[in-house]
Amino acid sequence: MNLDILKPQITDIIDSNVGNVKQKMQAVCDLLQSTIDTYNWVGFYMAHESEPTLHLWSQAGIPTDHLIIPFGKGICGQVAVSNSNFVVEDVLAQDNYIACSIHVKSEIVIPMFKEGKNIGQIDIDSNTINAFNENDERFLEWINVQVATLL
Repeated sequence: MNLDILKPQITDIIDSNVGNVKQKMQAVCDLLQSTIDTYNWVGFYMAHESEPTLHLWSQAGIPTDHLIIPFGKGICGQVAVSNSNFVVEDVLAQDNYIACSIHVKSEIVIPMFKEGKNIGQIDIDSNTINAFNENDERFLEWINVQVATLL
């Protein structure tokens, strides 16, 4: 799938006068999860203002018990510390992986920045091994730039 075809829809969500920030983030999650076959779970984790933890603000897919993740724990927690994209081709090969579902085979986490500060991330799980590539990274980086304008 050419991911760029979704950009106008995402821009419409971000620019809409309907809904608050979390509702718009939820709409982005819903769009990605329902449109892209390999995006089985999509969520935004946002950094707490005073504690080194990530908090789930919105998600589409099977509900998760991982509503709060400490910095450094799991792939999301590692991205909160490293400030770098993390693409996991096979979650079973990762020592510091937090299993959300036995069906998840690969994961991508892209940090979100506002004024140079890592404020959160988009996290996507796939039930397909090696589901993500550089096109996904660039697309998700673009999404994070759009979402950050809301914050």
